[in-house]
Amino acid sequence: MVTELIQAQATDVFRIGLIVALVVTMFRTRAATGTVLPLAAGVLFVAVIVPMTQGGTVAAPIWLQIATGIGVNLVFVAVALAVAGAIRSARGAGRG
Repeated sequence: MVTELIQAQATDVFRIGLIVALVVTMFRTRAATGTVLPLAAGVLFVAVIVPMTQGGTVAAPIWLQIATGIGVNLVFVAVALAVAGAIRSARGAGRG
């Protein structure tokens, strides 16, 4: 059941879009808000709001959907930050 839940959450386009928007917003506002707190709040928000509004495709208790959602969201944020870092590095390499 947990594997199916993780797989369903990892392929949820809405969740991916929210996490990408979170990371983009964090980069735009990090001078005023910082980095860690907005990302942590966003990860938690997305983990709670998606199963509460859309319901799950896999029948599981809500606490399990939220817990696995936090893990999936953290992986998505890590990937998004790595991609953003690679893009920023590539842009910076061409300027020197």
